[in-house]
Amino acid sequence: MAAIRAACANLPSCAIYTSCEPCPICLNAIYWTRLERISFANTRQDAAEIGFGDDFLYAELARPDAERALPARRLLDGRI
Repeated sequence: MAAIRAACANLPSCAIYTSCEPCPICLNAIYWTRLERISFANTRQDAAEIGFGDDFLYAELARPDAERALPARRLLDGRI
């Protein structure tokens, strides 16, 4: 994220061009850095066909924290 923000710091608008549709981690970084658009060559399905499938991650993100393959639980209630 820091690299994307630094690259865009002095530009009036920014886009990102990638060889493939961004994975969930990259997609989050792109949203957090507030880029204006994404252009990509290959799709998630193309990536899956060569062994780089992200469908598991997308499915995990849709599940409640406690039901994920790697269960998560909140330790603080956010009211510090």
